[in-house]
Amino acid sequence: MTREIITTTDGGHLEVLTTGGGLAAAGSGIVVVPASMVTASDYTRFAQKLSESLGRPVHTFNRRGRGESSPQPEDYTLEADIRDLDSVMKHTSSTDVFGHSFGGAVALHAARTLPVERLAVYDPAVSVNHSVKADWTPEYERATAAGDYDRGLAVLIKGVETGGAFARMPLSMLTLANKLTAGTPMGKQMRELMTCGVREIKAVIAADMPAEPFLELPLETLIVVGEKSPAYFGVACGQIHDVLSGSSYTILPGFGHDGPNKAPDKLIAELSEFFSG
Repeated sequence: MTREIITTTDGGHLEVLTTGGGLAAAGSGIVVVPASMVTASDYTRFAQKLSESLGRPVHTFNRRGRGESSPQPEDYTLEADIRDLDSVMKHTSSTDVFGHSFGGAVALHAARTLPVERLAVYDPAVSVNHSVKADWTPEYERATAAGDYDRGLAVLIKGVETGGAFARMPLSMLTLANKLTAGTPMGKQMRELMTCGVREIKAVIAADMPAEPFLELPLETLIVVGEKSPAYFGVACGQIHDVLSGSSYTILPGFGHDGPNKAPDKLIAELSEFFSG
């Protein structure tokens, strides 16, 4: 794996991790747009397996507020990540994109205007006809304003529903669990990213639209939803698939929202076949 810092159009910088093929083979690469509460390094196994299967490099970049990339602006909107994706695509001469969760929402909106040839998304957190709701954000903001970050994180985890059985715990128990895991690598990362994560959820809701504008997506679009993922992902994806006649829609059996991070062989095989054309 190679690590590179690139400069964006607004003078910011992004950390890009490239797996396989080296920078010399960048022209045939896949750009990975990560989810909210994770970093590029959480896709190491996924990138390695996909690169080995395709024989092509995979470029995973830390979105703003993560790793060595620039801080996320307080007035964040989806457009910031769309511009950054454009910078990474140009720098690596790549036209194939994979987006996961919030990264999938970025990729879907970006591919309407950027020169994306093949687009694959897994559980994209895109809001179509108000499919994504965040009525829990006032409670989150009250908790964090009072300095109770354990409770704030618990409200966030329960609100987005992506934590499986963990997210179904009573709020008081989940708050206690957050206190107990605060010193672990995962606990520290969740706290570091929760402010960015809530901004991004608000940005998704602000960008809500009907399904029809997604007709501008590339003909080669693959939509994958985890069998055990929260239902709202399937609601939006189904509406997009209905209007995008050339798209493929599949369900990954046995896996939830963290499917790409677990990198099961079935998902890697499906993505390899898709990106191979």
